[in-house]
Amino acid sequence: MSHRILRLPAILKERGRSRSAHYLDIQNGLFTKPVQIGTRAVGWPDAELTALNAARIAGKSDEEIRALVVKLEAARKTAL
Repeated sequence: MSHRILRLPAILKERGRSRSAHYLDIQNGLFTKPVQIGTRAVGWPDAELTALNAARIAGKSDEEIRALVVKLEAARKTAL
């Protein structure tokens, strides 16, 4: 499992979403919240991006995506 952290431009490119749509998805629970990687810098684990893109491609509903987001964010606490 990869442990790379992707910054916003890479996330937007991979998702095919605008910045405002991306942050609206976070607000609506349809994408994970960013992790702090510096005083003024955030990013997202690439494994989360992969999982969420795969769920969208598989046609999962918004409720299923929200459940996946909760699961992914909870898994951060146990990652080493």
